[in-house]
Amino acid sequence: MTKTLEGLRIAVLATDGVEQVELIEPVKALLDAGATVDVVAPQPDMIEGWNHHDRGDRIPVDVPLDHAEPGGYDGLVLPGGVINPDALRMNRTAVAFVRSFVDRGVPIAAICHGPWTLIEANGVRGRRMTSWPSLKTDLTNAGATWVDEPVVTDRGLVTSRRPDDLEAFCAKMVEEFHEGVHRRRAAE
Repeated sequence: MTKTLEGLRIAVLATDGVEQVELIEPVKALLDAGATVDVVAPQPDMIEGWNHHDRGDRIPVDVPLDHAEPGGYDGLVLPGGVINPDALRMNRTAVAFVRSFVDRGVPIAAICHGPWTLIEANGVRGRRMTSWPSLKTDLTNAGATWVDEPVVTDRGLVTSRRPDDLEAFCAKMVEEFHEGVHRRRAAE
């Protein structure tokens, strides 16, 4: 893979209960593309991954959420799992962190249940999106147009449904982060 994201810094916002593969695979794709990646979490040391219904591995936290500066990042990844985004959308600091990316037009990639936090951050209205199927009503009620497709891109927002879609999600995420940064720099 070419180093299309070299010089870019990407935040992955997660907490306990994150669907492990939805964090690990995007991080790997971003690192392979040359990005610097920080796992950002409300707790300072480790978060616990899950493999669907089973506990997974402990995942190191690079930057505690209360020390993370959203303006220092060129993109944001919101992995899923049910527990992770449900906890994050109830955390005011996490919602404000996500809202900062939305307000600045910084590229965001969200998979599975990850869009729940985007709903709370007012980041879905008028967007065409996909997600885990159970979020269809939530996203529609928040003003998004929900579609059942493996990966959807809409003005810097990349969304995907499930772990089976990770290959397509990761490829689109890298592409959109690369293009999104160039669009922002051209507008400055």
